[in-house]
Formats: sequence, C-alpha cells, structure tokens
Amino acid sequence: MNEQQQLNYHRIADAIHFVRENFKKQPSLGDIAESVHLSPYHFQRLFSDWAGVSPKKFIQYTSVEYAKRLLKEQQATLLDAASQTGLSGTGRLHDLFISIEGMTPGEFKNKGARLSINHSFAESPFGKLLVASTAKGICHMAFIEDEKEALEVLKGRFANAVHQEYFDCLQQGALSVFQGDRNQLDQVKLHLSATPFQLKVWNALLKIPEGRLSTYGDIAKRIASPRASRAVGTAVGSNPVAFLIPCHRVIRASGNIGGYAWGDIRKTAMIGWEASRQ
Repeated sequence: MNEQQQLNYHRIADAIHFVRENFKKQPSLGDIAESVHLSPYHFQRLFSDWAGVSPKKFIQYTSVEYAKRLLKEQQATLLDAASQTGLSGTGRLHDLFISIEGMTPGEFKNKGARLSINHSFAESPFGKLLVASTAKGICHMAFIEDEKEALEVLKGRFANAVHQEYFDCLQQGALSVFQGDRNQLDQVKLHLSATPFQLKVWNALLKIPEGRLSTYGDIAKRIASPRASRAVGTAVGSNPVAFLIPCHRVIRASGNIGGYAWGDIRKTAMIGWEASRQ
C-alpha cells in the first residue's frame, strides 16, 4: 500500500468512525466529508470505492442495525426506535427497513409470527439438505452437517413462526431438480424476504444457464450497477436458498472458484456436475 492509499484508508476509517458516533443526528454528506477534510464530491467517490456503498447507504445500514437492536433486545415501539435512531418518524423507519431489510419494522419485530413453516431433511448428490417452505413457497434450503444445528439456524431466522417437520409438495418439487428434471426449476415457487438490491442480484443469478458461469462483475453490470461488485458479492453470499438460486455459478474474474457458503469443494462439485449434463 503506497502513501496515498494509506492516507485514503485512514480517511475512510475516520469517516466510518464519524458516522457510527453521529448517525443519530443523520449527518449530511457535507458533514461527513468535512470531518475528513475533503470536498463532498471527492469524498463521495472515495468512500464508495473503498466501502462498496455510498455514504448515504452506509448511514442507512448503520441506522437500521441500531433500530433492529432496539426492536429485538429492548422491545422498543416503532415510534421509540425511530426517535432514538434520529429518524423523523415511523414512516421513515418503515421506508428504510423496506429498502435495506426487505420487510417492514413490524415484520422484523414479529420474526415470522403467523407463519407456518414445514421443514424436512433430504439427501442430494452434494450432501444432506434442510429444506423449508411456507404456504407461498420455499423459504430456506441449505446443505447441512448437523440436523440439530441446521434446525436452530432456520428457527433463528423465523423465531416466532410455527415450525413442524413435514414433507410437502413444494419441497418435493424443489428437490426434484436433483433428479434430472431441469424444467422443474422454473416451476419452483420461492417465498423470500429480501432487499430490492438482493432480489435484483438473485434474479440475475436465476438467469445464468446451467453449465455456465458468471463473475461478480458480470452480475453487477447485468443489474446496471457496474461499480457494485462488492455489494453483489455480499448479496450472493446472503442467498438463503442453496442450488435453486444458483450462487454456485458465480466465480471470481480471475477464474478462481471463490468462496461458497456451503463449502468450496461442494461448489466445485456442483459446477462439474452441471457441466457434465450439457
């Protein structure tokens, strides 16, 4: 790292610290830029390059994370959460949650309340799976090593839902994709809670043909955000439905297989299996 890069790194670190200390005041771009002695224009570009998101989006992320802690740990009301986060009202809190979490503050606080979730364990060519569904579609599918731990993860995502072990037709349809029925994938219904950005990324993943690979940069261009490769990587990594949303088809621009939530070896095997079926 040369001298200029070191200087930029420290400026961004200072800016992040400033936001975390002052987000309740909802500082403007100018306020943050001034704290690190840069013009708003220069700071906007520098921060976006280093952090992968704009300063405005970073403030929003910080605000929502704080509001989530208030709602979850302190059981705060929506009005109190908005006020303590420095937002103008519950409407602003609602809009931020929809934009960043893909759900309303009330839905986050309820954490799956009034949802009935069926789950089952199944074998696949790539190991054991936990698959779960609501009345609307598949909400969770993950490769697992330990059934108890995997079930705890599922119940942590939907803590207030009613869970039962039951193999339904939605799960049956989802698992049939491992049995050579390529057309079945188009019929699988998903029930996902996600941000608009995550949904755009996951939809782009669904368009990668079986047996083909794409890069994070390719996905960023496909969703008209060519500078958002890092954010794309985060969205790919947060995919809650293994294989059906084919994040395993995304590799690094260097050709390196890259990471995978369910293991690099499994990812390599899946890529090879799909290529052999062409």
